[in-house]
Amino acid sequence: MVAQRTSNRVETLDRDSTQSIECLAQEMRACRKCLEAGYTIVPGAIFSGPAPTPLMLVGQAPGVTEVQAQRPFNASSGRRLFQWLGEAGFEETDFRARYYMTAVTKCYPGKHPKGKGDRKPSRAEQKLCRLFLDGELALVQPRVLLAVGGLAIETLLDQNLRLDEAVGHVFEVSGRYVLPLPHPSGASLWPNLPENQARLHRALALLAEELVPLLGA
Repeated sequence: MVAQRTSNRVETLDRDSTQSIECLAQEMRACRKCLEAGYTIVPGAIFSGPAPTPLMLVGQAPGVTEVQAQRPFNASSGRRLFQWLGEAGFEETDFRARYYMTAVTKCYPGKHPKGKGDRKPSRAEQKLCRLFLDGELALVQPRVLLAVGGLAIETLLDQNLRLDEAVGHVFEVSGRYVLPLPHPSGASLWPNLPENQARLHRALALLAEELVPLLGA
Protein backbone atom coordinates (compact mmCIF):
# COMPACT_ATOMS: atom_id res chain seq x y z
CA MET A 1 0.00 0.00 0.00
CA VAL A 2 1.28 3.46 -0.90
CA ALA A 3 0.46 5.90 1.88
CA GLN A 4 1.46 9.52 2.01
CA ARG A 5 3.33 10.24 5.23
CA THR A 6 2.51 13.32 7.22
CA SER A 7 3.45 14.51 10.67
CA ASN A 8 0.97 15.55 13.33
CA ARG A 9 2.14 18.15 15.84
CA VAL A 10 -0.52 17.13 18.38
CA GLU A 11 0.22 13.72 19.82
CA THR A 12 -2.39 11.56 21.49
CA LEU A 13 -3.05 12.25 25.15
CA ASP A 14 -0.92 10.20 27.55
CA ARG A 15 -3.73 8.86 29.70
CA ASP A 16 -3.34 6.63 32.72
CA SER A 17 -3.62 3.03 31.57
CA THR A 18 -6.31 2.39 34.15
CA GLN A 19 -8.69 4.89 32.55
CA SER A 20 -11.43 3.23 30.54
CA ILE A 21 -13.48 4.47 27.66
CA GLU A 22 -16.42 4.56 30.06
CA CYS A 23 -14.63 7.09 32.27
CA LEU A 24 -13.79 9.23 29.26
CA ALA A 25 -17.40 8.97 28.07
CA GLN A 26 -18.61 10.32 31.41
CA GLU A 27 -16.19 13.25 31.13
CA MET A 28 -17.35 14.06 27.61
CA ARG A 29 -21.04 13.91 28.49
CA ALA A 30 -20.53 16.12 31.54
CA CYS A 31 -18.42 18.73 29.73
CA ARG A 32 -19.87 22.26 29.48
CA LYS A 33 -16.69 24.16 28.55
CA CYS A 34 -17.96 25.50 25.21
CA LEU A 35 -21.29 26.48 26.75
CA GLU A 36 -19.54 28.28 29.59
CA ALA A 37 -17.33 30.06 27.03
CA GLY A 38 -20.45 31.49 25.41
CA TYR A 39 -20.90 29.22 22.40
CA THR A 40 -24.46 28.31 21.43
CA ILE A 41 -24.03 24.56 21.50
CA VAL A 42 -26.51 21.90 22.60
CA PRO A 43 -24.53 20.13 25.34
CA GLY A 44 -24.36 16.36 25.36
CA ALA A 45 -21.53 14.55 23.59
CA ILE A 46 -22.48 12.18 20.77
CA PHE A 47 -20.26 9.16 20.05
CA SER A 48 -20.58 5.38 19.92
CA GLY A 49 -18.71 2.11 19.68
CA PRO A 50 -16.31 -0.14 21.58
CA ALA A 51 -12.71 0.42 22.59
CA PRO A 52 -10.18 -0.71 21.71
CA THR A 53 -11.10 -1.38 18.09
CA PRO A 54 -9.04 -1.21 14.88
CA LEU A 55 -11.14 1.39 13.04
CA MET A 56 -12.32 4.80 14.19
CA LEU A 57 -14.50 7.18 12.18
CA VAL A 58 -14.24 10.92 12.88
CA GLY A 59 -16.71 13.50 11.60
CA GLN A 60 -17.03 17.26 12.12
CA ALA A 61 -19.71 17.59 14.82
CA PRO A 62 -23.12 16.05 15.54
CA GLY A 63 -26.21 17.42 13.82
CA VAL A 64 -29.66 17.97 15.26
CA THR A 65 -30.88 14.49 14.27
CA GLU A 66 -27.81 12.95 15.94
CA VAL A 67 -28.86 14.68 19.17
CA GLN A 68 -32.37 13.27 18.82
CA ALA A 69 -31.18 9.74 18.05
CA GLN A 70 -28.12 9.89 20.35
CA ARG A 71 -25.85 8.34 17.76
CA PRO A 72 -23.39 9.66 15.14
CA PHE A 73 -24.38 10.05 11.49
CA ASN A 74 -28.10 9.53 11.79
CA ALA A 75 -30.86 10.15 9.21
CA SER A 76 -29.95 11.25 5.68
CA SER A 77 -26.23 11.82 6.32
CA GLY A 78 -25.98 8.37 7.87
CA ARG A 79 -27.81 6.72 4.99
CA ARG A 80 -25.49 8.36 2.49
CA LEU A 81 -22.38 7.51 4.53
CA PHE A 82 -23.30 3.85 4.84
CA GLN A 83 -24.23 3.68 1.18
CA TRP A 84 -20.63 4.71 0.50
CA LEU A 85 -19.18 2.32 3.08
CA GLY A 86 -21.30 -0.45 1.59
CA GLU A 87 -19.07 -0.23 -1.50
CA ALA A 88 -16.19 -1.30 0.75
CA GLY A 89 -18.15 -4.22 2.18
CA PHE A 90 -19.45 -2.71 5.41
CA GLU A 91 -23.00 -3.18 6.71
CA GLU A 92 -24.34 -0.41 8.95
CA THR A 93 -25.50 -2.40 11.99
CA ASP A 94 -22.31 -4.45 12.08
CA PHE A 95 -20.14 -1.34 11.56
CA ARG A 96 -21.78 0.53 14.43
CA ALA A 97 -21.34 -2.48 16.72
CA ARG A 98 -17.70 -3.15 15.82
CA TYR A 99 -16.13 0.27 15.35
CA TYR A 100 -15.87 3.59 17.14
CA MET A 101 -17.59 6.71 15.79
CA THR A 102 -17.00 10.24 17.03
CA ALA A 103 -16.35 13.81 15.84
CA VAL A 104 -13.82 16.61 16.17
CA THR A 105 -16.22 18.38 18.54
CA LYS A 106 -18.71 16.30 20.48
CA CYS A 107 -21.79 18.52 20.86
CA TYR A 108 -24.26 19.93 18.34
CA PRO A 109 -23.00 23.43 17.41
CA GLY A 110 -26.37 24.74 16.21
CA LYS A 111 -27.51 26.05 12.86
CA HIS A 112 -25.35 28.20 10.60
CA PRO A 113 -26.29 31.86 11.17
CA LYS A 114 -27.09 32.24 7.47
CA GLY A 115 -29.31 29.17 7.49
CA LYS A 116 -27.10 26.90 5.35
CA GLY A 117 -26.78 23.70 7.32
CA ASP A 118 -25.08 23.52 10.70
CA ARG A 119 -22.51 25.92 12.09
CA LYS A 120 -18.87 24.88 11.79
CA PRO A 121 -17.28 24.73 15.26
CA SER A 122 -14.84 27.59 15.83
CA ARG A 123 -11.10 27.10 16.36
CA ALA A 124 -11.63 27.84 20.04
CA GLU A 125 -14.29 25.14 20.33
CA GLN A 126 -12.06 22.68 18.51
CA LYS A 127 -9.25 23.45 20.94
CA LEU A 128 -11.52 23.00 23.96
CA CYS A 129 -12.59 19.58 22.66
CA ARG A 130 -9.18 18.43 21.45
CA LEU A 131 -8.18 16.61 24.63
CA PHE A 132 -11.26 14.43 24.28
CA LEU A 133 -10.33 13.44 20.73
CA ASP A 134 -6.78 12.69 21.87
CA GLY A 135 -8.19 10.63 24.73
CA GLU A 136 -10.36 8.64 22.34
CA LEU A 137 -7.38 7.96 20.08
CA ALA A 138 -5.35 6.77 23.06
CA LEU A 139 -8.07 4.42 24.31
CA VAL A 140 -9.56 3.21 21.02
CA GLN A 141 -6.08 2.53 19.55
CA PRO A 142 -7.25 2.41 15.92
CA ARG A 143 -5.01 1.28 13.07
CA VAL A 144 -7.31 2.94 10.53
CA LEU A 145 -8.99 6.34 10.79
CA LEU A 146 -11.79 7.45 8.49
CA ALA A 147 -11.75 11.26 8.35
CA VAL A 148 -15.20 12.36 7.16
CA GLY A 149 -15.41 15.95 5.94
CA GLY A 150 -12.98 18.83 5.66
CA LEU A 151 -12.66 19.61 9.36
CA ALA A 152 -11.91 16.00 10.32
CA ILE A 153 -9.40 15.73 7.47
CA GLU A 154 -7.64 18.93 8.53
CA THR A 155 -7.59 17.84 12.19
CA LEU A 156 -6.29 14.30 11.67
CA LEU A 157 -3.75 15.20 9.00
CA ASP A 158 -2.75 18.49 10.65
CA GLN A 159 -2.74 20.20 7.28
CA ASN A 160 -5.28 22.13 5.25
CA LEU A 161 -5.83 20.11 2.08
CA ARG A 162 -8.62 20.64 -0.42
CA LEU A 163 -10.99 17.70 -0.72
CA ASP A 164 -9.80 17.01 -4.25
CA GLU A 165 -6.23 16.74 -2.89
CA ALA A 166 -7.17 14.43 -0.01
CA VAL A 167 -9.98 12.13 -1.15
CA GLY A 168 -8.67 9.11 -3.05
CA HIS A 169 -5.42 8.89 -1.06
CA VAL A 170 -4.27 7.17 2.12
CA PHE A 171 -2.07 9.07 4.58
CA GLU A 172 0.12 7.61 7.30
CA VAL A 173 0.12 9.66 10.51
CA SER A 174 1.92 8.53 13.67
CA GLY A 175 1.73 4.89 12.61
CA ARG A 176 -1.96 5.03 11.68
CA TYR A 177 -3.59 5.06 8.25
CA VAL A 178 -5.97 7.94 7.59
CA LEU A 179 -8.48 7.73 4.74
CA PRO A 180 -10.23 11.04 3.93
CA LEU A 181 -13.85 11.00 2.78
CA PRO A 182 -16.18 13.88 1.88
CA HIS A 183 -18.98 14.77 4.25
CA PRO A 184 -22.24 12.96 3.42
CA SER A 185 -24.45 15.91 4.36
CA GLY A 186 -26.95 16.93 1.72
CA ALA A 187 -25.65 20.48 2.14
CA SER A 188 -22.40 19.41 0.48
CA LEU A 189 -22.52 19.36 -3.31
CA TRP A 190 -18.91 18.20 -3.69
CA PRO A 191 -19.73 14.47 -4.03
CA ASN A 192 -22.21 15.17 -6.83
CA LEU A 193 -19.59 16.21 -9.40
CA PRO A 194 -18.49 13.34 -11.68
CA GLU A 195 -14.77 13.94 -11.11
CA ASN A 196 -15.32 13.90 -7.35
CA GLN A 197 -17.42 10.76 -7.56
CA ALA A 198 -14.40 9.13 -9.19
CA ARG A 199 -12.21 10.27 -6.28
CA LEU A 200 -14.73 8.91 -3.78
CA HIS A 201 -14.93 5.53 -5.53
CA ARG A 202 -11.12 5.38 -5.56
CA ALA A 203 -11.08 6.07 -1.81
CA LEU A 204 -13.62 3.32 -1.14
CA ALA A 205 -11.62 0.89 -3.27
CA LEU A 206 -8.52 1.70 -1.19
CA LEU A 207 -10.55 1.10 1.95
CA ALA A 208 -11.78 -2.30 0.73
CA GLU A 209 -8.55 -3.53 -0.83
CA GLU A 210 -5.83 -2.03 1.35
CA LEU A 211 -7.25 -1.03 4.73
CA VAL A 212 -9.95 -3.60 5.54
CA PRO A 213 -7.33 -6.41 5.61
CA LEU A 214 -5.59 -4.50 8.43
CA LEU A 215 -8.71 -4.74 10.61
CA GLY A 216 -8.50 -8.50 11.19
CA ALA A 217 -11.52 -10.80 11.50
